[in-house]
Parts: sequence; structure tokens; C-alpha cells
Amino acid sequence: MSSEAVRFEATEEFARRMDAEDPLRHFRDEFLFPHHQGEPVIYLVGNSLGLQPLKAKSNVLKALEDWEKLGVEGHFRGEHPWMPYHENLTEQTARLVGALPLEVVVMNTLTVNLHLMMVSFYRPSGERRKVLMEAGAFPSDQYAVASQVRFHGHRPEDAILRLTPRAGEETLRTEDILETIERHGKEIALVLLGNVNYLTGQAFDMRAITRAAHAQGCRVGFDLAHGAGSLHLSLHDDGPDFAVWCSYKYLNGGPGTLGGVFVHERHAREKTLPRFEGWWGHDKQTRFQMGPDFEAIPGAEGWLLSNSPILQLAALRASMDIFDRATMPALRRKSELLLGYLEFLLDRLPPGFVHITTPRDPKQRGAHLSLRFRKEPRQLLEKLTSQGVLCDFRSPDIIRAAPAPLYVSFQDVYRFAGVLERHARD
Repeated sequence: MSSEAVRFEATEEFARRMDAEDPLRHFRDEFLFPHHQGEPVIYLVGNSLGLQPLKAKSNVLKALEDWEKLGVEGHFRGEHPWMPYHENLTEQTARLVGALPLEVVVMNTLTVNLHLMMVSFYRPSGERRKVLMEAGAFPSDQYAVASQVRFHGHRPEDAILRLTPRAGEETLRTEDILETIERHGKEIALVLLGNVNYLTGQAFDMRAITRAAHAQGCRVGFDLAHGAGSLHLSLHDDGPDFAVWCSYKYLNGGPGTLGGVFVHERHAREKTLPRFEGWWGHDKQTRFQMGPDFEAIPGAEGWLLSNSPILQLAALRASMDIFDRATMPALRRKSELLLGYLEFLLDRLPPGFVHITTPRDPKQRGAHLSLRFRKEPRQLLEKLTSQGVLCDFRSPDIIRAAPAPLYVSFQDVYRFAGVLERHARD
């Protein structure tokens, strides 16, 4: 059921009914909530750090127990030997992002992976040396791109094309992105976008952008930091050359945990593609022959550098097991309902109190709403926190609210709106 098909009501009874009819409601019990005055908080910051799955601790303790009892033999023995441990997440990750198992790997952190991908897919040559990205991209992406551009001997002010909204508008139009690609296509080496903008919550049309860029001979990559675990993705069919993401937001892997990489199947055996190489990306059949020449594992695993941090993988595996049972299509349906309900309730607040900067179209947004309040958003955030409501602030004046569908209820959304209404009338 889509949000457009539901007639929302601004009552607690309605929220309770939605929760009772929610087929995913039992997953909430598989997460640990911080508490405020003895009650679970209203946790709307899953876009910053997801909650801890109940089984994360036992998974990590099991890995520690194997280390205690098996020592180095833990690499080859035990229920989940460490040598292939990252492979336990491969098929789940592929289903999560709409890819083939060959196309994904869990490794490193987001910006490390972005650099590794740009080594392979940002290859400026002649007049084709520019990177197209959002002017409002997350700072880490901007820093990474600028440093890669300088590494190739170019100046960021010359080699980076920045997409900006039209005057008086807050988000980008798809037609403007496509027109920019067509107009500057012969100059663009790489199109790199966050598929959901961290500040506005806008989700981009990945398939249309990818096809337009490829038609101009450009490579295409996406930062899925706010898309992996929140959108129903189809990376293989959409066809970008690569994508990268983190796992500590919607994927609930724990603070600073490993991220993920997608490399499209067409590059799986592309031996001439430049890359930074490491032992763990070497062909598994001959890895321990310790030869001097690198032979990449076909697919995304060929970009692995080092053996994986097992404790991080163990924690992430707890959440990925939940995602696999819940399925992304079902989670996305609930996410659209939660956001639609929040939007409905916010629209009923006193005029001028809050402005939603995120697109109204459910197909053009991720899993959070960005809210601009008429005065003192930082002070409002402090008041919310003091009342057991956790959101986050992003400069200059945005409070973000992310009702992650695995563990946020419709009653949470209703109570959040009620707290805001009380402050609006102060």
C-alpha cells in the first residue's frame, strides 16, 4: 500500500491501528533503544547512526570466543571461519542493493572506497577531465573529488562541475541534471552523485542519469550513504559503473563499521582497468603461493586490499540478517508510509513554524525529511533531546528526522509531531 492510498488521521488511535496492521512491526523488538526517563526514546537519527541489533553483541562475542579457543586456527575453523567471513554477507548485500553477488563486496569505509573507485574510474584525458557532482554534496565527497583532481594535475575550480538548484529552489531538477550532462558530456570523465542528498533528502533518478552519462561516454558512480538500506535499489539494472556506501546509518552495523562497494559486472574481468592492489584481492586459488604478480579476483572482490576486521563484520551480519528477512521492497513501502504520515502531521502545525525542504514526491526522496524551523533550530533540537526525541542538526539551519522503518513506529511519528506542536504554540 502506498502513502497516497492511505487516508491519514491526526489521532493516536490511527497511529496505533497502523502499527497493529504493520507486517514489519515485530522487527522493532530486535533492536536496542536508548532510554529517557525509563522509556525508549523516539529515535529519528538512523540516517546518522542506526540502532544496535540484539544479536550484534552475541555475534561479536562468538568471534572473540573463537579467537580465545582457536587462536590462528580461527581463520579456518569454527562456525564462521575468518578467512571467508566477508563472504557471509555477499549474497545478502547483493539482494539489498539489487546487484549480482559478483558485483558487491563489504570492505573498508565509504571515503576509502570512494578513493579506490576513483583510481579506477576517474581517468581524465585530454578535454575529458571533469567531474560532475552536486554543489551540496557531503563534504567528504567534495574533499575526495578535489584531492583526486589535484592528484591528476588539475585544479578543482576548473575540473569540477557543480550542480546547483534553480534560483529560489532547494533541490535539483532531473531535467537540469540531464541537460548539464548533454551540454558538457565531452568534457566529463565522471558523474558522481549521492543518490540521496544528505542535506535535502532528495533522491535522484539513477537510471536516467546513468544512461544519459553513458551516452556521452562518461563513467558514473554513486554515493549510497543515505540510500543503502533506505531505497529499493536496482544497481545492476540501472547500470552505474560503481557505487559505494557506509553501513553505520540505515544498515545498523555500528559506529565506523565497514562499508560496501558495487562494481558493475561489465568490469568484472577488465584486466586493463587501473586499480590500487592488495593481497586480499588476489585470486583465491593462488593467493598463498605468494607470487609477485597480482591476479585480481573477478568482480568487486578484486578491489579488496586486506583481510577483513572480523568483529565489525560480526556486528554488521546481525543487521544484514534482519534486512534479508524484512526485504527492501517491504521496508521501502513502510518508509514511504512513515514519511507520508510525518509530512501530513507537520502540515497541520501552525503556519510558518516549519518548512519541509525535502521533495514532496515519495519517489524523489530517501528515508528522512529535512526540516527548516522559523527560529532557533539548535535550541529546538536541545529541547527535543531533553524530552526523549533524538533528531540531528545540519548546518546552517536544518533538523533532519529519519523514521527508519525497521524500528520506528507510527506512534513514534505521532508523538514526535505532538512534541513539535507543543513547542509551536509556546
